[in-house]
Amino acid sequence: MRQLSALDVQFLNAESATTTGHVGGLSILDPSTAPRGLVTVEDIRALIAKRLHLAGPLHWRLLEVPLNLDHPYWVEDADFDLEYHVREIALPAPGNDQQLAEQVARIAARPLDRRRPLWEAYLIQGLEHGRIALYTKVHHAAIDGVSGAELLGVLMDLTPEPRHVDPPGSRQVEGPPPRLSLLATAARRLALQPVKIALSVPKMLPHLDELPGAARIPGAAALAKATGRLARAAKLGPGRHEAERPVLVPPHTPFNGPITQHRRFAYGSLPLDEVKRVKNAFGHTVNDVVMALCASALHRWLAEHQAIPATPLVTLVPLSVRTPQQAGTAGNQISVMLAPLPVHIADPKARLDEVVSAMAAAKQRYRPLPASWLVDFSAMLPAALGALSARALMKFAGATSPLVNLVVSNVPGVQMPLYTAGAKLLGHYPVSAITDASGGINITVMSYDGKLDFGIVVCRELVPDVWSLIDYLRDGLDELGKLADEEGAR
Repeated sequence: MRQLSALDVQFLNAESATTTGHVGGLSILDPSTAPRGLVTVEDIRALIAKRLHLAGPLHWRLLEVPLNLDHPYWVEDADFDLEYHVREIALPAPGNDQQLAEQVARIAARPLDRRRPLWEAYLIQGLEHGRIALYTKVHHAAIDGVSGAELLGVLMDLTPEPRHVDPPGSRQVEGPPPRLSLLATAARRLALQPVKIALSVPKMLPHLDELPGAARIPGAAALAKATGRLARAAKLGPGRHEAERPVLVPPHTPFNGPITQHRRFAYGSLPLDEVKRVKNAFGHTVNDVVMALCASALHRWLAEHQAIPATPLVTLVPLSVRTPQQAGTAGNQISVMLAPLPVHIADPKARLDEVVSAMAAAKQRYRPLPASWLVDFSAMLPAALGALSARALMKFAGATSPLVNLVVSNVPGVQMPLYTAGAKLLGHYPVSAITDASGGINITVMSYDGKLDFGIVVCRELVPDVWSLIDYLRDGLDELGKLADEEGAR
């Protein structure tokens, strides 16, 4: 039995009639390398069954504490049903990318059943050019970007021939503990909550203005600055930088506001070598170029909608704080960074320079933060109030100005071909989540085998033309490639 952290629980608490808390990915596969030249749902089930013991979140279910007095637990599902979790569907002809993305968007919009382990997988047949797809979704309460990639790796192989996996040793599935035992543990934690808060406040208040939306709280920056000086004077922590930092206020855009339960999804790939050529020409990083490409695509989209703001967008950038010792563990080991995205700048070279400068400043701003600051802030409220406060914050953010404009996430992947049930992985496109508080667009990119695979999830009503963003990303790389040529010719 394993208890969810305060941060894990936030992804459960965020769910509502319009918001789901799962993330996942769309794998495009070439079945010609598989035995018999095809992959069936029975093949996928057999593969997962052999490796289920290597992937804890796939056979854990939630155990709620009575009255929500404490955070829930993960327990073994004694009634695990693999057939329920792994399903098969087919696309009508011609089975193109747009049809596949539409089907994925429909499935992604449906919440997971909390009475079962929080994941589903769909083998999708009928794609054009003889391809197949495997869409998986897993609740964010169980995985973050890095642990999700590790979970994906459990089901992948380096050759068409699946590797040998030792079977699990004999083990007995224990039943859940008695309700009275859970309540007793919750009562002890509640009794200690005031002490935890008292110990956490001096550490966390100096970083109050780092929270998304803190710029809208009157006096937050002044309070953070003052408590930072006190913490440093009392040697309670590193305090914070005294240098003045810009206040990041998200401008209004067409894709910010209350989201609906409907989703759209688009995906596409860019050559990693071309991205590296750009970053080498200017001495930047791959992530700098990725952020510049997102800025370019959103500038073009906002221009098409006559909605370019006068100030940069405020982007939420998830960061992994997972240590080597935490490799292979489930749950969330993440922090977040706020970064300006200069979509208001029309010149592509000036926009690239501003992205690089803004990212460097954002990293400098967040360097003093404790790695656990996001978990510590999440743990400030008692469990019983967590769900109410999270939903109230989401509703408030949707009804007023946004906390951030969008999420952009870059997840590292492997640079070699992978195989599932013998089928070669052609691309793996992230399918992430959106909320009222984080905006109606989520752009997540994962590197794989010489490519950057982009997955863009949006609210259908706020961004009906999501495929144009994929086109604009490609146009943006062409634009930066020409600038790199000019730089090399000097």
